[in-house]
Amino acid sequence: MKNPDVIVVGGGAAGLLASIRAAMDGHKVLVLEKMQTAGKKMLLTGKGRCNITNSDSIKDFITQVFPDGRFLYSAFNQFFNSDILALLEDCGVETMLERGGRYFPKSEKASDVVDALYKRAKDLGVEFIFNAKVLSIEQLEGKINYVTYLNNNLEEIKIPVQNVIVCTGGKSYPGTGSTGDGYVFAKKLGHKVEKLLPTLVPVETFEDTASEMQGLSLKNINASLIIDGIEEDSEFGELLFTHYGLSGPVILTLSRKIVVALEEKREVKISIDFKPALDFEKLDARILRDLNEHGKMKFANLFKLWLPQKAISVFQKLSNIDIEKQASKISGAERKKIVSLLKNLEFTVKAHRGYNEAVVTAGGVCTDEVNPKTMESKLVQGLYFAGEVLNLDANTGGYNLQIAFSTGWLAGGLG
Repeated sequence: MKNPDVIVVGGGAAGLLASIRAAMDGHKVLVLEKMQTAGKKMLLTGKGRCNITNSDSIKDFITQVFPDGRFLYSAFNQFFNSDILALLEDCGVETMLERGGRYFPKSEKASDVVDALYKRAKDLGVEFIFNAKVLSIEQLEGKINYVTYLNNNLEEIKIPVQNVIVCTGGKSYPGTGSTGDGYVFAKKLGHKVEKLLPTLVPVETFEDTASEMQGLSLKNINASLIIDGIEEDSEFGELLFTHYGLSGPVILTLSRKIVVALEEKREVKISIDFKPALDFEKLDARILRDLNEHGKMKFANLFKLWLPQKAISVFQKLSNIDIEKQASKISGAERKKIVSLLKNLEFTVKAHRGYNEAVVTAGGVCTDEVNPKTMESKLVQGLYFAGEVLNLDANTGGYNLQIAFSTGWLAGGLG
């Protein structure tokens, strides 16, 4: 394409929406993507099913975004969950609503979403150059004027352009092309980049307990986050034990606060309640009833009544009760110990996993330097930012992809 009106750097969720919007408005659009195909990170979302968006209202959606979701009001008012669903339907992708307000393609294939958006962009005349590593974005007298990239033949190509939309993603899942390039461009163009941290990320624990239950996935548990001895947050839902510690939706949601606390060298613990539907007294009564009903059963077999097989040996060991002891011989103090373990199995967090396993990156281009009504830089005319490169991240549930779609759409309007 000779002399495009706009160059979109990055062909992920934000980049695809930005290119579609700009092309719909009649602009000549060139997308430079460093990978071999568009939307590689999108293919991983929702465990390969693509959690497109969430049914939350804008007001509720904002509460799921950090550090300040209010920045997104203009973007969400212009393009929100119903709009991306309508666009995908127009592209031939049917969607379905699941628990937690999560939308997925009916095919359960993330590739269908990526393919549909890519095809729509191509149909609108958007040109894509793959294996194109952008080396620099240049400005002159406060206005964008050139983009230089390295093509597949390792030749440096310099393109004059007046509008650039940076949609490079963060640093999470670097194998998909998200290696932090956008932060480098932003800094060189005078922008402040807030401290970067992996988030929506699993955690490592000191105890061997988690590794002994490796592979066990539990639904309907409650995880409480305790920082310096004070409960700071809790989440109800699904948890996964791994060889290094804890993962699953409840841990990912809590991980933002965990990562920050670890950075501040604070003590972090996670308490797992295996029986959140019962308070201590009701669970104690149930355990007592089971002990009375199965008086001759050995302690080695009792936990089968209360826990999945993979957790039994851990609880037996932590209880310090003789596995040969009969149920009828278990003392009140021992019973209280069992109840306590079921209601409060504690783990000490020693570290979080890295960007290779983080769903998103916290931190990024300072939103104080970006116009929330256009996504244009307040410092450089013709420079726009969209998606994860911004200092915006959210909980799991389709929120992060919607941020990318909405900011990409808004940036593609070119002010």
